[in-house]
Amino acid sequence: MKIDLTCQLPCSLAQAAAQARRPGLLHHVAHPLVQFRAQQPPQLPDTWQEGCYEMRMYLFRLIPLGRQTIVITFPDHGGGFALRDNGHGSLVRRWDHLITLTPNDAGTCYRDQVAIEAGWLTGPVWLFAQLFYRHRQRRWRQLAARDFKGI
Repeated sequence: MKIDLTCQLPCSLAQAAAQARRPGLLHHVAHPLVQFRAQQPPQLPDTWQEGCYEMRMYLFRLIPLGRQTIVITFPDHGGGFALRDNGHGSLVRRWDHLITLTPNDAGTCYRDQVAIEAGWLTGPVWLFAQLFYRHRQRRWRQLAARDFKGI
């Protein structure tokens, strides 16, 4: 199942791309719904590098959601920026998330495109992902409006 959500960020492409490269931003925009804890490597880098990052995920910091491998690449995106997590885990076989950032007159267009495969759990996982990505975009907009202060 797929998700495709877009929002407008009141910031430059350079600002948004710099933030998207930071694992700390993932923690901030996912809070309080999902907490990610690094397993391998045991500490995340300051900026994402292409490669695999094994995480444990928790719902509301309490309920274990299993392991998730985040697989980072930076595909070409014309005049913008793209970050892809072609992830997989113990609960979700495929969590392919593409973030694209495109400059426009009002700032930056932020887009989440996600493909999810989780067997018989695909429907419930997709419903949760709808909530999760709307929450993330709301947090992105709030941060951009504050010039990314507070993370």
